Amino acid sequence: MDFNIKTYLNKNTNAAPLAVFRIAFGIMMCFSIIRFWYHGWIETLYIQPKFHFSYYGFEWVKPIGSYTYLLFVLCGIAAFFVAIGFKYRLAIITFFLSFTYIELMDKTTYLNHYYFISLLSFLMIFLPANAHFSVDNIIKKRRYENIPKWTLDSIKLLLGIVYFYAGLAKINSDWLLRAMPLKIWLPSKYDLPLIGDTLMHKEWFHYAMSWSGMLYDLLIPFLLLYKRTRVFAFILVVIFHVFTRVLFPIGMFPFIMIVSTLIFFDASLHKKIISIVKRIFQYKASSLIDTVRTNYTYQFRKPIVCLLTVFFIIQLVFPFRNIFYKNELFWTEEGFRFSWRVMLIEKMGICTFKIVNGETGDFFYVDNKDFLTPFQEKQMSFQPDFILEYAHYLGDHFTSQGHENVQVFVESYVALNGRLSQPFIDKNVDLHREKESFKTKHWILPFKDEIKGL
Repeated sequence: MDFNIKTYLNKNTNAAPLAVFRIAFGIMMCFSIIRFWYHGWIETLYIQPKFHFSYYGFEWVKPIGSYTYLLFVLCGIAAFFVAIGFKYRLAIITFFLSFTYIELMDKTTYLNHYYFISLLSFLMIFLPANAHFSVDNIIKKRRYENIPKWTLDSIKLLLGIVYFYAGLAKINSDWLLRAMPLKIWLPSKYDLPLIGDTLMHKEWFHYAMSWSGMLYDLLIPFLLLYKRTRVFAFILVVIFHVFTRVLFPIGMFPFIMIVSTLIFFDASLHKKIISIVKRIFQYKASSLIDTVRTNYTYQFRKPIVCLLTVFFIIQLVFPFRNIFYKNELFWTEEGFRFSWRVMLIEKMGICTFKIVNGETGDFFYVDNKDFLTPFQEKQMSFQPDFILEYAHYLGDHFTSQGHENVQVFVESYVALNGRLSQPFIDKNVDLHREKESFKTKHWILPFKDEIKGL
């Protein structure tokens, strides 16, 4: 059957699934902000550190001291407004900007699911998530029963990309043939009830988890799309994410993915969810809304569709930018972030920085604890762009302190996925003179092994 773009864009579907998704997304984001504050992470991650690592091109995004708390308040309120559908467009734009600013303030805190939330909230700016069952319906005294089908499909596509690309990334020799890094991580979970002593140290279990994780990520989007396998797929989603949440401290991400996959189900389920919420809050739409319209129509559909088409082309292509770098991806991490390569590497490093007077040859060593928190030092020790940025910070700092002809050298060793540590950075290169760019970092020493994969 031929696929016609115009016909597809004119198709409508019930608005309930997007309304439920909006509510769930807003509630989980609001809870995440409260949780982050409760654990004291605003203070320890954004206020206490003397130095913050920046993303290339976003060096202008800086922590704002104690005002960071206000930024989190703004983000949390925006998330709540998204959930209830109050001033939705303004709320989701505010959430996207504030959350993304928080994410960009310090590269040390990078997580794939933070990136996913930024992408998802950007996408939601252009979706009519407040068309049905929202406070905006009450204010405007109208609601819509149907929305364009492509608006729901866009969320499904983004979820599918995240899963499928995570599965593709697992098709590598370390993950499948060495069960790394699960072979390192799982034995440490020996204290888990029932399965700790019996499974976590078994080699066959490490391989079973590696292979099943790869197959799960590759297949789950298609199992969710197909009606006959959808319930089975959702059960797998719950089991997989609950199990990973038990094993690894990955915050709210498992719950976000579980709830998000509900959007693949038919509207009948979401109507039941809305009915339950209505009964709880004794919501009676008939007394509050004068007009019920059948279909939601976009005022600027063409530019929005074009923009989102470009957005998804970028999402499909950008994760493969590592092909432009000749060195081992897991070693150099050039093109590693923002590519859905989830939990693929276990790296440990140690870096000793030497400050040298380029004319006299006098030198001294830096105690990293004077400038970095333990968490920052750990992340810096095995990521080349961190090492370069920190070297520039040290060079600028000691120059401002009156030191002359400052050069910065580093002696670095890194262990990757259970291998013995190897020299990582060329210790004869003055990193203070090297500039960050998208070019290959020539001062990263070659990896003395080979990892086959995508």
